[in-house]
Amino acid sequence: MKRSEINSAIEYAIEKFKENKIALPPFAYWKPEQWRKMAGGARRIILAGMGWDVTDLGRGKFKEIGAVLFTVRNGVPGAGNQGVSTGVPYCEKYIVLMDGQCLSLHMHWSKTEDIINRAGGVLMMELYNSTEDEEVDRSSSVTFVCDGLQRQIGAGEPFELLAGESITLAPGLYHRFWAKKGEGCLICGEVSSVNDDNADNRFAEQYSRFSQILEDEEPRWLLCNEYPKISG
Repeated sequence: MKRSEINSAIEYAIEKFKENKIALPPFAYWKPEQWRKMAGGARRIILAGMGWDVTDLGRGKFKEIGAVLFTVRNGVPGAGNQGVSTGVPYCEKYIVLMDGQCLSLHMHWSKTEDIINRAGGVLMMELYNSTEDEEVDRSSSVTFVCDGLQRQIGAGEPFELLAGESITLAPGLYHRFWAKKGEGCLICGEVSSVNDDNADNRFAEQYSRFSQILEDEEPRWLLCNEYPKISG
């Protein structure tokens, strides 16, 4: 992705948060020079990977495949190996999807998560079980929970989640979700166990979780995988 595209995507997300009266923590607005000054005091933010995350999953078609994500809080993955406590045992994110934009089919080995339609458009979802060798099971029906109610659908059968509705995704459950075309920008929430985007994503096809960046302009915000190195 071009840096100009990332800057523009974050600016777009901030405007959508403001429109929907969703407030972000102060570090959402820190500039790169502030991160360099605050790196020591912000050690847990950095280790937990909190903050902005813009990805096109390596496909170069951001308006179709990708998202802007902001991790508000998270425990520290692999904390014992980094000399800190895990901290909170959960994660909270916002996911901003433009009209028609999707996140590709994937599952998690460890993370249990709720995906919530917080504001804006219609959240579309499709689900598949995983096989013993961790491939996509495209034939068996899927049993899952939405807002405490058990449901069952056919493999890959699309369904809608309207504002305020949510789905619980267990480890091993493949899922793809997107903002329904024609319904506008969608803001999703994620509430989950500790999130580790470096080690807990299995995509059904070959994707890159974090994008390569072409520096065509200066960064206005740092992404969560770009923070200053810290020690001690």
